[in-house]
Amino acid sequence: MDGGYNGDAAQGGPHKQVFFPRTLPELFTVWKRFPDAVPYAGGTDLGKGQERKYSLELPAAILSLNFLEELHHFTRTERYIELGSMVKLNDILTMGKIVPHAFTQAVARIASVELRNLATLGGNICHPVKGPDASAALIALDARYELRSAQASRWISASRFASGPSAANPQELLVRIRIPLEQWDYTRYTRFEDRSLAYASGGSMVVLARSQKNILTDLRAVFAGESVLRDKNSETALAGKRLPLDRRDAAHFIDLWKTYLSAAEGPDPFLKARIVHGIEASIRELTD
Repeated sequence: MDGGYNGDAAQGGPHKQVFFPRTLPELFTVWKRFPDAVPYAGGTDLGKGQERKYSLELPAAILSLNFLEELHHFTRTERYIELGSMVKLNDILTMGKIVPHAFTQAVARIASVELRNLATLGGNICHPVKGPDASAALIALDARYELRSAQASRWISASRFASGPSAANPQELLVRIRIPLEQWDYTRYTRFEDRSLAYASGGSMVVLARSQKNILTDLRAVFAGESVLRDKNSETALAGKRLPLDRRDAAHFIDLWKTYLSAAEGPDPFLKARIVHGIEASIRELTD
């Protein structure tokens, strides 16, 4: 059968099969026949670690995305860049200054060079543990994701996608990531390590700011981990303030974040304290 996958399997052969569709219609045809099949991107998470012992656990059916040319594309316009979900993480780092600095900082902190040569952007975004590595930057940058099913295509904000697994419908595939090309005068990226998990983080935080004639026009502070935290009230409170910030305005911003975090259900108190420290460090750099 055309498309690079085993025709006998598509007719109901034994499980533990890997399919290699070459077009999205072929992928969704197989996915409809094998609804429990799992999309496979870079494959960096196939090894499961437990007490320093690793074993290979494969789902009954795998949909390899490697030959879907559309998912490997990179395009640029005057307003945004678009990355296919199968673009390798290290390839993003070679694209230069056209990629927003906050995003390249986040990607550069993901795992090792060797794993970034295999890992894909879509795989990182969709991973329930590793996703926070890139999510904070993508949310702060107002990125949008294209989700495609057999019947339709739709766009969803990075913030909504990161809010929980219900954001994506069953048998929807992340195919493109669109990142606006906006100029930011200040960028700070912080990754909070979780040493209990290999190549994982407790979350990350991005603070962005831009100004015009020394007037702060936009400020964004986003944490993404097990939950997404962003206090838009504190951002609004600083809009229109002169740079460098007055110490009272800076202290007010920090107090608003502390109040916001105290009411948030997660993360744990230790991580909340680290988030506050990150907020304080960023605002200090914007203050006289």
